[in-house]
Amino acid sequence: MDTTITGPQQGRVAFVTGASRGIGRASALGLAKAGAHVIACARSQGALEELDDEIFKATGQHATLIPFDLIDGAALTRLSNALAQRFAKVDVFVHAAATLGTLSPVSHYEPKDFSRLIALNLGATHRLIGALEPMMRLSDGARAIFFTSGVAAKPRAFWGPYAASKAALEALVRTWADETEITSIRPAIVNPGAMRTRMRAEAFPGEDPATLPAPEEIVPLILELADPNKVPTLETINFREWAEIKH
Repeated sequence: MDTTITGPQQGRVAFVTGASRGIGRASALGLAKAGAHVIACARSQGALEELDDEIFKATGQHATLIPFDLIDGAALTRLSNALAQRFAKVDVFVHAAATLGTLSPVSHYEPKDFSRLIALNLGATHRLIGALEPMMRLSDGARAIFFTSGVAAKPRAFWGPYAASKAALEALVRTWADETEITSIRPAIVNPGAMRTRMRAEAFPGEDPATLPAPEEIVPLILELADPNKVPTLETINFREWAEIKH
């Protein structure tokens, strides 16, 4: 089987967090099939190896696998140094790692659980931007894709910490976009909506996952936003609205 890749991401390097499952995994595989060399990050070594096997079967190329916990600040510093030594640049950053946390009244939320949620959903985003920006500035068309939720704009009961973390993420990304306007870096924020992921199942355990779109269905949008020849809007992109327009 000919696995030669000549796709639109040929020669580009894509850094993907949350790559062991869900939207992160689908994005990593889609970018690899489009020609990118994928740097896949997640906590699970085994799941990353399974992703690499699938990438190799589809493309004949291996991904770079980085198993670590994103709330480990020291590991992120080491990661930044290691990437700079191995790669000349980073062209695409897909930040899919996040945690739902516990659905609970704000007044009952344990401080340690709140701190961990903010550390991953917001703190790690800040650290990753700092780690990757120097390498993204070396790209002639860097693209960064972040994921939000409808509760960021319209909070509802029991979703307080998660909603707050996503609202803060949006503010952080838009601020970063303003700061890097004179560079080639162009961020985008995507609201995937209800999707067949483990996080969705945790939030709505009684829901039939077969009624929801699979993570693979969002890949065309990810590839469009990763295209260096297109400039994404900074308005939050609703996946379902985008899909309706495309179809």
